[in-house]
Amino acid sequence: MRIAVVILAAGEGRRMGGPKALLHVGASTFLARTAALLARPGVAIRIAVLGHEADRVLAESEIQEEVTIVRNPRYREGMLTSVLTGLEAAEAAGAEAVLLHPVDHPLVGTATVDRVVTALEMGAKVVVPSFQNRRGHPGGFARDAWKDLRGASPDRGARAVLADHPEWVVHVEGDAGCVAGVDTPEDYERHLR
Repeated sequence: MRIAVVILAAGEGRRMGGPKALLHVGASTFLARTAALLARPGVAIRIAVLGHEADRVLAESEIQEEVTIVRNPRYREGMLTSVLTGLEAAEAAGAEAVLLHPVDHPLVGTATVDRVVTALEMGAKVVVPSFQNRRGHPGGFARDAWKDLRGASPDRGARAVLADHPEWVVHVEGDAGCVAGVDTPEDYERHLR
């Protein structure tokens, strides 16, 4: 199975005061770290969807050259537009499944990513890692679920597929990092001190 990772990094980061892709974990930016940790066995393609200040993010993120960069001119319309932009790029690259991963979750463990990949390879339509009864990232979506992703309403996004088709969802064990989203300066301090 040809699996693509789609890193969702197009947002404005209003609550953080700028693009979260450029925040740091140690010496690495969120975007560079996320792209590196998602370079796992079974992942054939890595795609980063940029939007707000795309040129700056590209110049300052230290992203690896092997990552395909796509731009979402509609990023202000919500994350679903970035999902769809990434999905289009993944499909053009011959992917049969995607992992959707927001850039503001840079602490997910590689074992979590590997479990999502394995479940997709074993035939799951949708895979979600969970930690302490909370859904996390990355979410895996096989090609059979893409029509539903494309048909989701902007206010519900990819969560619509999970809610509308619970019978498709395979839950795998996640780690604390898969649920550690960084949306505010307080989150940044709490997760990365």
